[in-house]
Amino acid sequence: MKFKHIFQLLSLLLLLRIFACQKQTEATDHYSCPMKCEGHKTYEEPGSCPVCKMDLVKVSSIEAPVVDEDGISDESIFNLTSEWKTQNNETIQLSDLRGSVMVVVMIYTSCEAACPRLVADMRNINEKVNNPDVDYLLVSIDPEKDTPERLKEYAAEEHLQGDQWILLQGGMDDVREFSNVLSMKYKKISPIDFSHTNIISVFDKNGVLHYQQEGLGVSNEKLVEAVSELSK
Repeated sequence: MKFKHIFQLLSLLLLLRIFACQKQTEATDHYSCPMKCEGHKTYEEPGSCPVCKMDLVKVSSIEAPVVDEDGISDESIFNLTSEWKTQNNETIQLSDLRGSVMVVVMIYTSCEAACPRLVADMRNINEKVNNPDVDYLLVSIDPEKDTPERLKEYAAEEHLQGDQWILLQGGMDDVREFSNVLSMKYKKISPIDFSHTNIISVFDKNGVLHYQQEGLGVSNEKLVEAVSELSK
């Protein structure tokens, strides 16, 4: 009888310990955007990122980024080996842009609705940041029509002059891969038109995504602040 009580007492203590450990684990769970849209900001409840709308994941399940000998983490777009043509018909890789903060948008030059407003937003951001060391990338989602020659014409039409403005044409697969990195969705809906999400993204000098702004004509103060902070 005595041993039975001891066994029951030990079982109770074990259950209490397991319960306490479980409560402690639940109390310390935090969630973060896998794309790091808001840097290292975390939330105490699961949900979706207010910037890119991706599902938040537990911080404990996010592995620390692996950094190679050149200081490039596995989260960097500089790991992409795709080649691109600029509006000046120069062949580059994204890693050639290392060392500059990058503000990136995906557009197509025949767009008459959202894209002109996105480009206007990019010009406005450039004016507010006012830093010649920041690059502004416009990546075409219609590489068949947006040749380097057409991109050069478009840059002149939209007053995107200077070395800061880089317009890129890539292969179809490379463009799709890049859009997936940005969580930017697009679809061809006619021979000349695309439907697409409107996202402006900010990358640091090592090609890691730090901030995204979605929408047209929205306040860009937080984005400008993020660019300015990363440019220091």
